[in-house]
Amino acid sequence: MSPRPLGRRIAAASSGLIIALSLAACTTHPSPEVAVRSFLLAWQDGNHAEAARHTTGDPEEVERALTDVHDQLDLASVRFDLGRISTEGESANAEFGVTADLGIGDPVWNYTGQMSLTNGPTGWLIDWSPSVIHPDLSEGERLAVSYEIEDRGQILDRSGEPLVSADSVTAFGVLPADMEDKEAGVTELAELLDEDPDPLLNRVRSAPPEQFQPLVLMRDADSNLLREAGSISGVETQEVEVNLSPRAAPFVLGEVAGTSEHRVSSRVAGSYQAGDTVGLSGLQNIFQQELAGTATTQVVSLGEDGDQTDVLESWEGVRSGGIETTLDLATQQAAQNATEAMPGDGYLVAVDTTNGEVLAAANASGSAADDAAFTGSYAPGGTFTMVSALAALESGTVTADSAMPCGFQSEVGDQVFTNPSNGFLAENPTLVRNMTYMCTVGFVDVAPEVGADALAEAAGQLGLGADWQLPLPVSPGTVEIADGDAELASAMIGDHGVQVSPLSMALAAGAVADGSWHGPTLVREEGPSPANANELSEAHLEVVREGLRDAVTIRMPEVNVGEEQVYGQAARVEQDDTALHWFVGYQGDVAFAVLAEVDPEMSQWQQYAVTAATSFLNGLANGVPETDGVPGTEETLPPAVPGAEGQGIEGEGVEGQGVGTDLSGN
Repeated sequence: MSPRPLGRRIAAASSGLIIALSLAACTTHPSPEVAVRSFLLAWQDGNHAEAARHTTGDPEEVERALTDVHDQLDLASVRFDLGRISTEGESANAEFGVTADLGIGDPVWNYTGQMSLTNGPTGWLIDWSPSVIHPDLSEGERLAVSYEIEDRGQILDRSGEPLVSADSVTAFGVLPADMEDKEAGVTELAELLDEDPDPLLNRVRSAPPEQFQPLVLMRDADSNLLREAGSISGVETQEVEVNLSPRAAPFVLGEVAGTSEHRVSSRVAGSYQAGDTVGLSGLQNIFQQELAGTATTQVVSLGEDGDQTDVLESWEGVRSGGIETTLDLATQQAAQNATEAMPGDGYLVAVDTTNGEVLAAANASGSAADDAAFTGSYAPGGTFTMVSALAALESGTVTADSAMPCGFQSEVGDQVFTNPSNGFLAENPTLVRNMTYMCTVGFVDVAPEVGADALAEAAGQLGLGADWQLPLPVSPGTVEIADGDAELASAMIGDHGVQVSPLSMALAAGAVADGSWHGPTLVREEGPSPANANELSEAHLEVVREGLRDAVTIRMPEVNVGEEQVYGQAARVEQDDTALHWFVGYQGDVAFAVLAEVDPEMSQWQQYAVTAATSFLNGLANGVPETDGVPGTEETLPPAVPGAEGQGIEGEGVEGQGVGTDLSGN
């Protein structure tokens, strides 16, 4: 519903009545047509006193009646078109077209009016009665605009579970009939609630006086505020339930305005009226029309007692409805719970490996404004080796059985690359062993043979940098490899030229699991991303999967939670003075990516992404206990323990091995 524009005036349209200036000065009307034109032109211009002179009614009563019509409808403008006039002796009847603009976003009311005229001593005059305003209006009746507001719809998870909780809020409003001075009373209420009074007044002016008009919604209104509001003439409060607060994934679902603390009247542009609810962000904003619907608007007639006597015109609104997402509430709760003990910003995104549907998207902050799980741009570090491994196989540089040496360090161009663990692999290791023990030097050494084109192609096959989108902003990642051997070697291990989001890495892991990449979906009715699925070589994927499985089994056995096997890779990389802890992998039909942003000074003893991944999988297997507020706050992450270097940071390899030792312990 729409706020009325400020500072309205009744505007005469150039296409409306055209009348010679001399006629306006006439004191008598030699014909019915002149009388009708003079009356309608004055009414159209808002000169109600002049219009009253052309009628048989009491001038003050007619002027007041015409002025009341504009207030009762809160008109933005009114225009008249002269119709057929029939004359019989000293009597006449005239038809005229009415175009009444009820305001920005509100409908335009078109109807045909009629008036009778009588020729007397001063010429032709309009026989005054309320039916001149509208043919169905009788003595003692007045006009009003009635709104039937839709309840805000629900956002649902994939099983139909509601994701937005119904909050009890206080609706501050007025009963217009009980107000001694509408403008003064509404202005006083607006000042008390720190709101703009004009949108509130616009709603009250045209409302049926005997109907409660909710104007401002407020959560947790204190008793003093309620008492002060109640002291204003005509002000009432009612407790109502509105779907406002996200139960999970706040940055995905978004915020809903309409409460005093959001100041919707000043923050949100559009056709909304005081008391409406408006989505400010997330799916609440994208699907505002579907969730809020639109009010059914009616122009009604009211009797002297304020009861409705007739509906003169009606515009059916759009019913509000639910939005079905692909999110799974249980998976979302496990994801949110897993991020809560992260020491800083952190994210977890889970997708269905079979179709790309987003199952969960969580951030450690719990903020509706923190959408980096979808839009972030991060270096993936060693987790990118699943892409590099696929590129090495696809290019023919290595095979499943060929040797892939892993030395202690390698110098490429002007850059020296060293394994995170400061170790090496002996006895002609394979690609799988390089993945298992995170031997980045092995990938660096084969970079020239793989080539930039093959690496970029493999990344594209796993959806990184592909053309896909969701209803919300997203980053599909970028793989832009600059010329130079060092740049290519750096890109092979997820550093130079490679930027990803947690969502894009979860989708890449899903492609490895399923055998083809699927564009993501978040809202069922929107369908999947337009990007086509990529069919991948099953033989090559089996090699990559073996490396991911062995990496979990040997370096991160604590992640083995649940009945199904877990596949994944963990890594640590620095970006902008921040240590990024990653875990990317899958279990069954759930692929996920975890990212923790950590102060480098505190990351020695714990790989926070691995710990969060363990918590997440435990939540999937065993459930997460509900708590007050955001679900999943009772479970805590396991404590940090010495020897976590075996998880892939600060001395990666088997626990206790130092510089220059065989990573595999041989």
